[in-house]
Amino acid sequence: MKERIVDEQIRLVPYYRNDAVSLRWYQDANVRKQVDNRDTPYDLALLHRMYDYLCSHGDCYYIEYLGILVGDVSLLDSGEVAIVVCKEYQNQHIGRRCLLNILKLAKEKCLHSVKANIYTFNKQSQRMFLSVGFVQTEAEWYIYTL
Repeated sequence: MKERIVDEQIRLVPYYRNDAVSLRWYQDANVRKQVDNRDTPYDLALLHRMYDYLCSHGDCYYIEYLGILVGDVSLLDSGEVAIVVCKEYQNQHIGRRCLLNILKLAKEKCLHSVKANIYTFNKQSQRMFLSVGFVQTEAEWYIYTL
């Protein structure tokens, strides 16, 4: 897995342990709610289990925006995509631009579709996924056909 250049501002950096940065994202109550509807903060053990799973079942990247790590994005071998952008950098189209690049990666991997599980209350993520061409297929599932 190698670095992916999204555009002049964003690159996707293959995951490496960087607990000091990434743990902070998963301790933010709003981000946790959006990502996994979780009320309690992540601890290091849970964070490591999550990243270990993502890395062993697909590709996992940090999102670097203007030289700062601001989130992560993963594409599992099953075609499921997940993306997290920390609160301070949301609503700047960073996630949308990364998602478009992950769709290119899915094509490179010869996947036929990409899917995302988005909670019904997470309107922000729903709008983003719909804006790049995903279609809602069930209450919390969205699919993009390649």
